[in-house]
Amino acid sequence: AYDSLDPNGNITIKWDIISWTPDGYVATVTMFNYQQFRHIPAPGWQLGWSWAKKEVIWSMVGAQATEQGDCSKFKSAPPHCCKRDPTIVDLLPGTPFNQQIANCCKAGVIKTFNQDPGNAASSFQISVGLAGTTNKTVKMPKNFTLRAPGPGYTCGRALVGRPTKYYSSDGRRVTQALMSWNVTCTYSQFLAQKTPTCCVSLSSFYNDTIVNCPTCSCGCQNNITRPGSCVNDNSPYLQSAINGPGKLTGQPLVQCTSHMCPIRIHWHVKLNYKDYWRVKVTITNFNYRMNYTDWNMVAQHPNFDNITKLFSFNYKPLTPYGGRINDTAMFWGMKFYNDLLNQAGPLGNAQSELLMRKDSETFTFQKGWAFPRRVYFNGDNCVMPSPDDYPWLPSASPLTKQPWTLPLLVFWTALATLLAYYV
Repeated sequence: AYDSLDPNGNITIKWDIISWTPDGYVATVTMFNYQQFRHIPAPGWQLGWSWAKKEVIWSMVGAQATEQGDCSKFKSAPPHCCKRDPTIVDLLPGTPFNQQIANCCKAGVIKTFNQDPGNAASSFQISVGLAGTTNKTVKMPKNFTLRAPGPGYTCGRALVGRPTKYYSSDGRRVTQALMSWNVTCTYSQFLAQKTPTCCVSLSSFYNDTIVNCPTCSCGCQNNITRPGSCVNDNSPYLQSAINGPGKLTGQPLVQCTSHMCPIRIHWHVKLNYKDYWRVKVTITNFNYRMNYTDWNMVAQHPNFDNITKLFSFNYKPLTPYGGRINDTAMFWGMKFYNDLLNQAGPLGNAQSELLMRKDSETFTFQKGWAFPRRVYFNGDNCVMPSPDDYPWLPSASPLTKQPWTLPLLVFWTALATLLAYYV
């Protein structure tokens, strides 16, 4: 689960007991997203655990359990959930105020601190029964799981932490939780999906070659064993395929391409000035069932410490190496303009251009230096072309740049020899 571009990134779950009840306690559970560029998109998070004893959930505010379970032993006012391993989901926007708490009711979507720090946490309140009523008798839940929305996260065990402090609205009084537990969950792309989700293509002004995404980057077309794995953009059955069985489960339906990726990022070296150079970045959505809301892209390039101007994207430098090297940048769309990357089709792309100042000691177009080292989309590492396939820089040799020079040289040599013979 270690990511060198975000070595300290994780989602931390804080379980704070704020009061005791006759047979248990009331706790506030908060998930903080400490990842720099990986958010939890729609349809949102699902949090699960196993109770240490025979606890039940009497009531919840700001979230709900997906199943009630067997509550037949309770004769009146059955609990909200009696399952030994409950699964909790967030409530939807528009939930009545008496069912809300702070940082709840966002359909399970959690943003990153870089993009939207005000929405980088999600909370709910839970009343637990049959749980013990002191710090010595209460037991921590076990086997935490976080699906966000897929199985990409692995959670450690709950550890007793320093009690969380709460400040009053005027800041003049501080209270603290009676007991606090912390759970850390880390992301692994290999757990999240079996195949990559994006790829990178390359081109440049100094070469007519367009380097496409590697073939089968995210899978191969195989309508024999996997019918309906992709659909052509001009297919008469396009709309029926979009509304097919996979729509409710969120299964991707991608446009038939050689790479079969839902997302392609194209890096084009556009112009070369005396002191600057310009790059155009295009993000294309090939998924007919997905609108990528609040998307982000992370790229690594040695010239990112000299970004001078950026068009139509937001930008923030990332320093995964303790601030010593500034070669990693995070880009995302502008609110209400291009933060929504529409599904496959004419509007399914977002573009920007980067203007970077040249450093005379490092700048070159040779050996693929102008292309990114790594690219991420929504936190997943994209498949890069092989370095051997990068657009090559034409040789500076006069014979290569001016192919007519050699025949002309032969002509003048022959003419001079002929004149010398007659003279």
